[in-house]
Amino acid sequence: MSFIITDKEREQTLKNLFREGPHGPLDVFPSKEKRKFIVAEHLASRFEKGRAYSEREVNEILKQAYPDFATIRRFFVDYGMMERSDDGGIYKRSEQV
Repeated sequence: MSFIITDKEREQTLKNLFREGPHGPLDVFPSKEKRKFIVAEHLASRFEKGRAYSEREVNEILKQAYPDFATIRRFFVDYGMMERSDDGGIYKRSEQV
């Protein structure tokens, strides 16, 4: 899925949903797909490209941002922001994000 997102729209969405700043916690995971995408793309940037993460490591990083880390982790995989090994134990950030 692809969205047309302006810099202003991205900035405003992140400002509204990360009230403590972009490195702080997410206040609420939005219901609109475009906003979900903006938030997930932002959170995916907290992971290094090319590095393999265990599921536990992914969960720990996401827990710092939002208590329902599993929803965001699934969103990452569904939208191609992260690749998951067949056994579900290893995650890698996609090169496109």
